[in-house]
Amino acid sequence: MHDHIVRAITGDGYVNAISITSREIVECARNMHKTLPTATAALGRLLSAAAMMGNMQKVEDGSITLQIKGGGPLGTLLAVSDAQGNVRGWVENPQISMLEKYRGKLDVGTAVGNDGMLTVIRDLRMKDPYVGSVELVSGEIAEDITQYFAQSEQIPTACALGVLVDVDQSVRAAGGYIIQLLPGAPDATIDQIEAGIRSAGNVTALLDSGMDAEQLLKKVLDGFDVEILETAPVEYRCYCSREKVERTLLTLGRDELEQIVRSGETLHVDCQFCDKIYDFTPENVQEILNRA
Repeated sequence: MHDHIVRAITGDGYVNAISITSREIVECARNMHKTLPTATAALGRLLSAAAMMGNMQKVEDGSITLQIKGGGPLGTLLAVSDAQGNVRGWVENPQISMLEKYRGKLDVGTAVGNDGMLTVIRDLRMKDPYVGSVELVSGEIAEDITQYFAQSEQIPTACALGVLVDVDQSVRAAGGYIIQLLPGAPDATIDQIEAGIRSAGNVTALLDSGMDAEQLLKKVLDGFDVEILETAPVEYRCYCSREKVERTLLTLGRDELEQIVRSGETLHVDCQFCDKIYDFTPENVQEILNRA
């Protein structure tokens, strides 16, 4: 089944939940950015989180940006999602792969680092975007997302994210879930959620077993009456275009653009999200100036 998001609520009205399968998204990012396994896992987790959080907003034409600067060798990680959950992302140092010393597991936490911040920018198509930042807990990303919701939005949240990289460095499985308590939830509901999460086990293993997003939610929310609100396809999607790049060039100012024209050299602009290169000859730049 292709990548998709599922949103749900429990019958008692106390729990909101969303899940994603994102293998194709993460594999697309791996191929675009030529990431090694640890970078693939870290960026993949962030892409999955951003896609779910973007879909949760339900603001037409809105978007959400997640940025992590953890001080680790991966450098900055960035993921941007639209209101449907279509997502794009970038990692500063994609050629990073680290194993944990004892378990032979990808050491995402060390690669990301935990001496820094997770910043969430919500563009709700209002005058100014909402910006919230929290200190990183572990750099493992899921724990940091949980911390963000608890501190910045005061919403009790459970988040699990997983990416399984195969021996050939391709993405074998990816996805995760976000579960949130609504106001008034009794202790029994909390206890049942915690028990379900413990019983379900590792999210990466569940995804690798072939579970889709709905099955994943129902596994974790075992014992609840789960009402599916939406099932929607999602993909890696970059919105760059030559026209948008031209508008960006105009922000450089006339003097700098005229200097580019005089240099006689072709300007190369690289999209950080899809690695597409846009070339502008001096004649192209002059045309932009003429239209300005």
